[in-house]
Amino acid sequence: MKLLAFDTSTDTLSVALSDGDRVWQHTGPGAAQASRTLIPSILDLLAQAGLKLAELDALVFGRGPGSFTGLRTACSVAQGLALGAKLPVLPLDTLLAVAEEARFLRQPDADALQFTALLDARMDEMYVQRFAWAHGTWATLDTCTLRRPEDFVPPTSDTLLAGNVFTAYAGRLPAWPAAQCFDVLPTASAMLRLAPALLAAGHAVDAAAALPLYVRDKVALTAEERARVKAQAALDSPS
Repeated sequence: MKLLAFDTSTDTLSVALSDGDRVWQHTGPGAAQASRTLIPSILDLLAQAGLKLAELDALVFGRGPGSFTGLRTACSVAQGLALGAKLPVLPLDTLLAVAEEARFLRQPDADALQFTALLDARMDEMYVQRFAWAHGTWATLDTCTLRRPEDFVPPTSDTLLAGNVFTAYAGRLPAWPAAQCFDVLPTASAMLRLAPALLAAGHAVDAAAALPLYVRDKVALTAEERARVKAQAALDSPS
């Protein structure tokens, strides 16, 4: 399949294009900055591959959770490109892409693995969701929730953790073996690996139905709330 995938849910922009045999990739500044660079990056990869947008089978984008501005950018670009080229769109969960990237790095030939994906949600919280890989297929074990780092408890002693929280919340997460922690982001290349099975299962939508996934409705703290967070951080930090 000829697929274009992109993710702007974090501080890193990830774009990947496949013609069915080869993959072209681009990485750059994400979140708010992606609004300026996403479309030029897409055009550059298409030029490298010698493909036109209308020749693709589908567009894949990270629907969230993640950066509010980043998700709106990805959604609007996916809708615009898909409408213009008359392509189906696959909105893909960013935490599933995190789990897939970690699986691919750790043991791509494994028959069975379980990952808890953890993405920094800012505002002193993390997005948390569990996934299981078995016989070449991913299963979602629970819904995405928001947790403070100190409130997170891995479900079992052999749980594999994947995401971008290990540095940001060092000392606040439970102590966990380094061999079971994978510092990864949701990448467009992971989305390309996930897409064929999801498209075959009928998860593609029309451009107008390609919407972001917001887990948190509130995207900003009041001045009073920011002061409380700062005071709590001072209490939590070692003296």
